[in-house]
Amino acid sequence: MKNITSPACSPISNRQERLYSIVDGLEVEVSVTSNPYGLELDQLFEMAARINKKRGFLFVSKLLGKHIPVVPSASLGAGAMLGCLYAQDALGLPSPLDAERLRDMLGSRERADAGYRELMARKIRIDEPTLFIGFAETATALGHSLFDVFEGNVAFVHTTREEIEGLVPPIRFEEEHSHAVAHRCYVRDASVFRDAARIVLVDDEMTTGKTALNIIRELHAAFGHREFAVASLLDWRSGADRARYAELERELDVRIRSLALIEGTIAVTGSPLEAETKEKADSAAQPDVRMLRHDLSALFEHAGGSPEDRLRSPQLGSYLLHTGRFGMSAADGEALDRSVARAADDLEAHRTGRRALCLGTGEFMYVPMRIAERMGDGVYSQSTTRSPIHPLRREGYAVTSAYRYDSVDGEEVANFIYNVEAGQYDEAFVFVEREYEPKRGAAFERVLSSLGVPVVHLVFFGASEDRREET
Repeated sequence: MKNITSPACSPISNRQERLYSIVDGLEVEVSVTSNPYGLELDQLFEMAARINKKRGFLFVSKLLGKHIPVVPSASLGAGAMLGCLYAQDALGLPSPLDAERLRDMLGSRERADAGYRELMARKIRIDEPTLFIGFAETATALGHSLFDVFEGNVAFVHTTREEIEGLVPPIRFEEEHSHAVAHRCYVRDASVFRDAARIVLVDDEMTTGKTALNIIRELHAAFGHREFAVASLLDWRSGADRARYAELERELDVRIRSLALIEGTIAVTGSPLEAETKEKADSAAQPDVRMLRHDLSALFEHAGGSPEDRLRSPQLGSYLLHTGRFGMSAADGEALDRSVARAADDLEAHRTGRRALCLGTGEFMYVPMRIAERMGDGVYSQSTTRSPIHPLRREGYAVTSAYRYDSVDGEEVANFIYNVEAGQYDEAFVFVEREYEPKRGAAFERVLSSLGVPVVHLVFFGASEDRREET
C-alpha cells in the first residue's frame, strides 16, 4: 500500500515526465512529447480523483477557472494563447505576442493583465468563414476566450447540457466518458454552421478525443464540413486514439488538425473510486453572512427579443444573447464588451473587501470572468461544476474542499463548489445567468452562506420564467 501523504507527483527521468500518485492505488504517469511554449506542467494542472467509473482521475486545470481559483486575465489569456497557437500552426499567421511574452502571462497577475489586454487590442484577422465551438461545461469560457482573440469573419457557439423548451438543436452529440453525456448546439440561425469553411473545436483536455470525433461526424453529416481543428490545453491521446482520427479523415474525406499547449501520453494504474466519500466541507449555513442581491439584466441584451422567439420558447428571454449559447459574431463580441464594462463598473463600486471571489455558475463562466478581470486587484475567478471530485487535504492534491448543492434549474443534478476555504476571501460575487425561484435556490444559498465568506453578492442577469410572467 502506498503512503498517500507522499508528494502528489515525482519526476521519473526529467521535468517532462511525471508520476502522479493521486489516491491510494490510483496513479497516472505522464510523458510530454510536445510543449510549444515551454510551459511547466505545474503551471497547467494538478491531479485529483473523481467519482466516475468511466474515468477515475481528473487533470484539474490551473488555467480554466473551474475548480481552482485563477487570476481572471491569466485564464482568459490561456484561451487567447491557444488561439495564437492555432493562428500560427494552422493558418500561418503571426501571433501578436511572441512565445516569451505569451509564456510570461502565466507568471504574475501584472504580466497576465498586460499581456491579455495587449492581445485584445491586437486581434488576429481571419477572412475565411470560421466557426469556433467550445465544449460545455468546462470549456465554455476557454472556447470563448480563444474566439475572442480573432476578428473578421468568425463566429462562436458553445455546446450546452441544458434542454431549452421549444428549440430544436441542429447538432446533438455525446461525451461518452462524462458524468453528463449529452451535448446540444442551439443557434439563432443555422447559417452559422452552413457558412463555415473551417470548424475549430475547443476542449480543455483530450484523453481519448472521442468527443471531438462524435461532433465531427454530426457536423459532416448535417453540413458537409471538411476542414476541422481540435484545440485543447492538454492532449493525452494514445497512438490508437490518434489512429482513429486518421481513420475518420479517410472515411469522411476530411482534414482534422490537432493542437495543444501540452501534448503527450498517459499510463494509468489502479482503479477509480467506487462511491462518493464523506470528506466534504460542512455546508451548514452561517447566520452572520451578509447576502446582497444585484440585478444587472438591464445592462445586457437577452435572447427571445421577438414575439416569435417568445412564442417558440418562453425560456429564451431569461438567457443572455451574447454568451455563445445561441451563436455570436465578432460584432456581437463588441456589444458584449460594452455590457461587460458597465457591469464591472457597477459591481466594483459595491466592493468592500481586499480579496474577492467571482464565482460563475455551470456553463455561465465567460461573462463572469470578463467582469472579474475588470474589477480591480485582489479578484479571483472560478465556477461551480457538475463534476464529482473526491476532496482530500494533502499537499499537491488539487481539490481540498467540496460543497454540494442541487441544481437551481429544477433538474435533479448535483453541482459542486471546490477549493473555497473559510477566511480566504472578504467577499464573493456569485453570477447567475437566470434568476431562480427561492425554493429551488434554497440549497444553493445555504451552501454560499457556509463558505466562510462574510459578504456574498448574488448577481443576476435575467429573470426566471415565472417572474417574467408575473411582471
